[in-house]
Amino acid sequence: MKTWRNVSLAVTAAAVMALTTACGQDTVTESPNGQAVGNANPAQQPADGGYGSDKTGYGDDAGGAAASKAAGQLAVWDSKKLGKVLTDSEGFTLYRFDKDTVSPPKSNCEGDCAKAWPVVPAGDATAAPGTDASLLGEVERADGTKQLTIGGWPMYRFAKDAKPGDAKGQGVGGTWFASAPDGKKAAVGAGGGDAEAGGGEAEAEKPDLAGMSVRKDPKLGDIVVDSKGMTVYRFEKDSAWPMKTACTGACLEKWPVVPPVEKNDTEGILKKGFVVFDRPDGIKQQTIDCWPVYTFSGDAKPGDTNGQGVGGTWYAVSPEGKMVGAPK
Repeated sequence: MKTWRNVSLAVTAAAVMALTTACGQDTVTESPNGQAVGNANPAQQPADGGYGSDKTGYGDDAGGAAASKAAGQLAVWDSKKLGKVLTDSEGFTLYRFDKDTVSPPKSNCEGDCAKAWPVVPAGDATAAPGTDASLLGEVERADGTKQLTIGGWPMYRFAKDAKPGDAKGQGVGGTWFASAPDGKKAAVGAGGGDAEAGGGEAEAEKPDLAGMSVRKDPKLGDIVVDSKGMTVYRFEKDSAWPMKTACTGACLEKWPVVPPVEKNDTEGILKKGFVVFDRPDGIKQQTIDCWPVYTFSGDAKPGDTNGQGVGGTWYAVSPEGKMVGAPK
């Protein structure tokens, strides 16, 4: 009996070790679709954020005004791009997170996520003039504090919104959206920035593709594309072992993450290391061979590869997860 017990313990330990070292992680959790996920920490952000010299003035103190403070008298901002957007008393945009739940209300943004997306305390918040005051509520967070809810959705600010009227968090990661006065998304389906500009044309030309598949580019050869046929990229500053990201905050506006894709919804993609990355900002990101992957907001339609070589750090991805055309 003792021998059998020792063998069982050895087998269990080996299985745990295999999961632990799959992507060079210290610990492994399970994603909702059952794939192994690393408990990652962000890599050090390069000085230019990894997205070239045309960054839009996000200083180290950007978002200081977006700290977790009382909302006061809420207001409604009539944005030409987003429609009616809910703001706090100082005009800062309020956001909602798709990973939260509304029934019952629950916030799933904690730790590093809450640093990037400061929660709006319930406190002294009062309804915006002309809106339904009964939609205001609160939810108790894990730390015991009370967070404002609108229509059941927990409310946040975005740390990169530096002044009233900013909505730089719109569409980040495909999960964060400005809130309408009733708690719904101010612009349902908007991806933020230029990524939405070519949406109509891209949709019209979109072939019937798997969640991720391979396209033969005339210049780059075999490269990975998403379900819309958009080129998939890797960032040289990221790490797979251990799994870390160096593209955070404003960088994600130019380089949206590829959301989780089921393994059986792929064609021609390496399945080893095809896991979901639980990013510190609360966004779930698909990886290939444990490398986080992205699309580029500057690609307006399927077949575009405008992100190739940007900043000498961004490259299209091969079916094996390697960077195509990167210097060796």
